[in-house]
Amino acid sequence: MGVSGGRDSVALLHLLVEAGFRRLIVCHLDHSLRGAASRGDALFVKRLAARLGCECEMGKANVPSLAAAAKQSVETAAREARYAFFAKAGRRRRCGAIFLAHHADDQVETFLFNLFRGAGMAGLAGMRPESERIQDGFRLRLLRPLLGVWRGEIDERVRARKWKFREDATNRERASVRNRIRHEIIPALEASFGREIKRSVWRSAEILGAENEWMASLVDAEEGEIALGRLRGMPLAKQRRVLHAWLKKKGVPLAGFNEVEAALALALGTSGPAKINLPGGFHARRRAKKLFVE
Repeated sequence: MGVSGGRDSVALLHLLVEAGFRRLIVCHLDHSLRGAASRGDALFVKRLAARLGCECEMGKANVPSLAAAAKQSVETAAREARYAFFAKAGRRRRCGAIFLAHHADDQVETFLFNLFRGAGMAGLAGMRPESERIQDGFRLRLLRPLLGVWRGEIDERVRARKWKFREDATNRERASVRNRIRHEIIPALEASFGREIKRSVWRSAEILGAENEWMASLVDAEEGEIALGRLRGMPLAKQRRVLHAWLKKKGVPLAGFNEVEAALALALGTSGPAKINLPGGFHARRRAKKLFVE
């Protein structure tokens, strides 16, 4: 289970232990973002895991350096570093499932974040209670049992049980987009509408999530190369879904709209460049009426 030391992950850890999960492995990654506070988080998590009788996997990553090297935001680099750490720990421990403490407020913020960056149905569907991610060739099963629980409900349980946790001061800063969505955009929208909007947004994400799962079930991810003739005969929406599923199957990280559109243009083209660059050092190539990832 991923445990940062914050309120949400600490609450989920306690709840899982109380529910009878006796073989939990607590996974904590120090992102090297908050100096002594980060080291304090790691020590807190290690002691908490020992007190609850859980094994522990500790890791450290220099996220600022990773972000600069990959030309990513710190938030994106931190997320990618976490999943890489989870996959490494999962492979070593022979455990392919990890619990994450995302809750209903996180789902709302994810929906709005993806909406503002122009995501399609898959992005607006947000997170699912159970999903999969291929990370460095390892299949991670992501479990989010708190997606239907609100932050306020978690706060009430934590107060009632007097569970100790670590406060992350950066959660109050406005530097990150997610924090601005949480502290500025959502309150502004609620003030403008004159009512609470989070439950409506969460409902939209839930509806789109179910519909997206159904549509995804109609598309088989290609295992090897893609035959261009078959792809070109599909409706545009299905072309995009096939390519997106294919890129994910091939392990291309952060394969979003731009990467899918670039692969689609490559597939539909008959002249010009027959190769494009993809994230993670991958390339897509058009050759012999087929599309390859290298």
